[in-house]
Amino acid sequence: MGAGEREVRAHSNGPSEVAIIGAGQAGLAMGYFLRQKGIPFVIFERADSIGPAWRERWDSLTLFTPRRYSGMPGLPFPGYPAGYPTRDEVIDYLERYARTFELPIELNREVRELRAEDGRFLLEVDGQTRPTDQVVVATGPFQTPHIPGLAGQLSPEVFHAHAVGYRRASDLPQGTVLVVGGGNTGFQIAKELSVTHKVVLSFGSRQKPLPQRFGGRDLFWWLTKTRLLSTTVESRLGSRLRQREMLIGSSPRELRRRYEVELKPRAVEASGRAVRFEDGSEIEVDAVIWATGYRPDYSWINLPIFDADGRLRHRRGLTDVAGLYFLGLTWQHTRGSALIGFVKDDAQFLAERIEKLARSRAGRVLETARQ
Repeated sequence: MGAGEREVRAHSNGPSEVAIIGAGQAGLAMGYFLRQKGIPFVIFERADSIGPAWRERWDSLTLFTPRRYSGMPGLPFPGYPAGYPTRDEVIDYLERYARTFELPIELNREVRELRAEDGRFLLEVDGQTRPTDQVVVATGPFQTPHIPGLAGQLSPEVFHAHAVGYRRASDLPQGTVLVVGGGNTGFQIAKELSVTHKVVLSFGSRQKPLPQRFGGRDLFWWLTKTRLLSTTVESRLGSRLRQREMLIGSSPRELRRRYEVELKPRAVEASGRAVRFEDGSEIEVDAVIWATGYRPDYSWINLPIFDADGRLRHRRGLTDVAGLYFLGLTWQHTRGSALIGFVKDDAQFLAERIEKLARSRAGRVLETARQ
């Protein structure tokens, strides 16, 4: 049976107490805690399989977190605990997780609108209106790929794609490849491409390079022991850490010396096959990979939860609308909020709030019935 056919549990079209939108690690972890509490729920996933964001990553992707730190609540990640899971291992694990806890998932169900009416949430799902009492948006940080405007200035003969469309080096034409973006994704892809291509990496932001291992221990052992991974976004330290991305297991110096990747500052202009950089230098390229991140897309949510600039307002996933929550956001509460092995902390926090609100509403209904 193919992944697209493996619908974990068909769910009736009747109402549920909680609707979870997204069947990645955040949505599945949320489902686990609601299942433990006996709260009826359904998970809507617009793709044809579980964990679609992982399936869009490149073939050789390997996690930075060892298997001992990559497990979700109730099910350890299989394999050698100190080893690092591959993309395909993560996909298999998420599918197994959903089966193990019999999570009610509806695949190929895109939520096209979320609104509220008469005290309930209404979800428009492929032509159907699905009512629910509470909603968890677990669509994660990887929503709409961001490609800079200068991409449109490139010649049609230049191959270019966002990192989400990159699979393997052999898909690219021979010649010079420019990787734009200095985060972990950009550095990893640049390393892989350097084996078969001349690679130039362009980045404008400053990162904090950290070794994968230090003093015989994995980085995440140190991050958990020192509690840096649990530092909250509201703290002074958390606020500073949020401004600089952690570059794990890579550094500009290593990329230049070991992989012979040429480093350039921010790309500012393109014309034909030529790309110009912030320092005035220029190169001609045969391909470009945009490792330039993602942008959120909440255009389908018609509720007052955004500020004047369109940014989501929340505190640890709690919004201004009672019963509406977000899970799996980058720095939702800590550095680990969007990581597969650490999303459980925010999921458990929200599950407790969901249970409390459900009990409060049930109590009010009972009290009204008695009057």
